[in-house]
Amino acid sequence: MTTAVVCISLLGLLLFVMGSYVSMMRGRTETVGGVNQDPADPLYKAVRAHGNTAEYAPMAALLILYLGTQGPAIWVLWVMGIVTACRYSIAIGILMSPTLDKPHPLRFIGALGTYLGGVALVVAAMLTIM
Repeated sequence: MTTAVVCISLLGLLLFVMGSYVSMMRGRTETVGGVNQDPADPLYKAVRAHGNTAEYAPMAALLILYLGTQGPAIWVLWVMGIVTACRYSIAIGILMSPTLDKPHPLRFIGALGTYLGGVALVVAAMLTIM
């Protein structure tokens, strides 16, 4: 269960740090609501990084929590860690990209790892009821 709690905590930290960063960026740019849709705008990138985290981290955390209570196999523990690392990778890749119009390796790795790892966690969860 330790791996699951660490991963869930790191996902929560990412979500709240990204939210705080968006608030800071809004303060710096004096933008109360909305956001410029320019893919190179730092506030837009911050909003997308936070939004992407908010879209995927909760389901990952839920799957990790459930699997953590089931005495998961070593491969499942590795997938939990990989998915968590990939969530960080995509957030960092979004923030580091000069523009979101062009691919960034960290975004690609983060997205691929999230999708493949997420499916693996779903399969692992389904295997617990069979």
